[in-house]
Amino acid sequence: YAAAALTAALPFAAAQTYTDCNPLNKTCPADTAMSSTTFSTDFRTGSFDGWLATAENVTFTSEGAEFIINEEGVAPTIETDFYFFFGKAEVVMKAANGTGICSSIVLESDDLDEIDWEALGGDTTQIETNYFGKGDTSSYDRATWATVSTPQDTFHTYTVEWTEETTTWSIDGTVVRTLEYSDAESGTRYPQTPMRLKLGVWAAGDPSEAAGTIEWAGGETNFADVPFIMVVQSVAITNYNPGCSYTYSDESGDYTSIVVNNGTCSSSSGSGSTSSSSSTSAAAASSSGALINTGSN
Repeated sequence: YAAAALTAALPFAAAQTYTDCNPLNKTCPADTAMSSTTFSTDFRTGSFDGWLATAENVTFTSEGAEFIINEEGVAPTIETDFYFFFGKAEVVMKAANGTGICSSIVLESDDLDEIDWEALGGDTTQIETNYFGKGDTSSYDRATWATVSTPQDTFHTYTVEWTEETTTWSIDGTVVRTLEYSDAESGTRYPQTPMRLKLGVWAAGDPSEAAGTIEWAGGETNFADVPFIMVVQSVAITNYNPGCSYTYSDESGDYTSIVVNNGTCSSSSGSGSTSSSSSTSAAAASSSGALINTGSN
């Protein structure tokens, strides 16, 4: 397979968490929704439909998309060009080696709800799971560590299934963590607004990072050891509430305030290497039967 590099499109944000417009503070534009029920990409074929490159140094090979740190200050990242609203995200990934190197799978919303997988290059036996609600970083006691065998040498399937009631993290089909809605400060810090999927690798052990970040990452990164390469073979997403776009009807950040706009979607909305089942009634797709508002596009 001929390698194809992606050039930078947008500046990288530290730890891959940012928002262009926070609907908790003001009225924001509608989010482009994943208009189909399913979406998948096999990066081994060189497919990039449905994705945006937000930082440089992503290359396609016969193994998949390679996210390459080849010097200090590089943090290759991609994200979906659509959002989904409750559902399942499956990523087949081999994490990067290297002390202080963090390979990440991040689901993130405009109001900074977040669900994470983070694999550290110096840890060969476990991976971190984490979540945030509404960007609240007043405490850092939500992380747990799940056992996984040689994540830097072996492809594993990392899955998040996310509903109004629970979020589960699974490795190769085995659930390693379950978060109940009520466990996240009575639901107020439960991730519950439309998400994009972001994939990337960054040097949390860069000497320029805060001391606490470097300690968490396992120590300072030695850039003489480059390249550090994270590989993503494939991605599959199931959207439990497909539509044309999602709108926040107020500034609560509550899932019941999200309007799923249906109608005639643009052809690019949630398109990918394979997709099916264009949406009709998003309310019917809600996994637990909770009320999801619908409106015209």
